[in-house]
Amino acid sequence: MTVRLVLDRICKEFPTPGEPLKVLEDVSLSLAAGESCAVVGPSGSGKSTLLNVVGTLEPPTSGTVTLEGVNPAKLDEPSLARFRAEHIGFVFQDHHLLPECTALENVLIPTVAFGRTESADVERAEALLERVGLAERRAHRPSELSGGQRQRVALARSLIRRPTVLLADEPTGNLDHKTALEVAELLCQLQRQEGTILLVATHNPDLVPLLDRSLAIGN
Repeated sequence: MTVRLVLDRICKEFPTPGEPLKVLEDVSLSLAAGESCAVVGPSGSGKSTLLNVVGTLEPPTSGTVTLEGVNPAKLDEPSLARFRAEHIGFVFQDHHLLPECTALENVLIPTVAFGRTESADVERAEALLERVGLAERRAHRPSELSGGQRQRVALARSLIRRPTVLLADEPTGNLDHKTALEVAELLCQLQRQEGTILLVATHNPDLVPLLDRSLAIGN
């Protein structure tokens, strides 16, 4: 398989009144389409920071991230925003759904970045909701859904633009054990079907074996 995501000696530091705080040091990783990797390590080890660097939300202090042959750090801000919208999908510990929007409308939110929502986008969103088992709940608002259902909507939303990379930061952290396992299995199933690269920052030991590989940081 062709390598599509390359992390080459990523370092990330944050300024402090004293010495810079080093969060990531010499992290390297290569993943091809359809591959998945769990990012594991103790709290404060930099798991979320690594996902933010890959997701172009934070630039690395040194080292490079290359996605589809492009180094996002070299793009101007408008080009970077479009690159992120086209290539990166995010799933967070908290679903971050808009309370006033229905499940279907929440799934469609990323399409607004491109100016308007097309009929093909609506069809894609409805198909994703069916695949996550929520076709009959598409008109429900987040307050009318369970925690697991809300996270399923968030998963569908993350895939609406067919991202090259899907980044999941503790996606089962707020769920009970049974629901967490169901969401984790669904996440991996959809990722394989879509051929998307998946990076998951997690403390959940049940999630790690579902992924192709693991990357330990901060140890």
